[in-house]
Amino acid sequence: MIPAGLLTILDRFFLLFHTVFTLFNISGWIWHKTRKIHLVTMGLTAMSWFILGIWYGWGYCFCTDWHWQVREALHNPITSYSYIHFLIHEITGRWLDPDLVDRATLGVFLTSLALTLVLNLRDWRKSRGRTS
Repeated sequence: MIPAGLLTILDRFFLLFHTVFTLFNISGWIWHKTRKIHLVTMGLTAMSWFILGIWYGWGYCFCTDWHWQVREALHNPITSYSYIHFLIHEITGRWLDPDLVDRATLGVFLTSLALTLVLNLRDWRKSRGRTS
């Protein structure tokens, strides 16, 4: 059994880490210096959503799963099944349509993925051209 104080720290850690990770997934393609790591974080997210999702349900995120387990242990369960839906509710207090949030989340993810793929490919081609 994990002490309540440690569970509270873990809850705050997951809230901060997962939010920063999500914001980086949205914007990490913008800066040249972060594009390679952004490609990695997008790949990890895609693997969790689409590969682990085969067994655990589409959009499965192990980070969300762990955070929800911590919240359950704190007797503060999550009523959302989506981290983004939960985050919007936590920040704004508004309860949006979960399907709308899921569609918007997927749209932003796919846009960020396309941008990082195109920009990383462009950067790779430029670097290859310089060494030739």
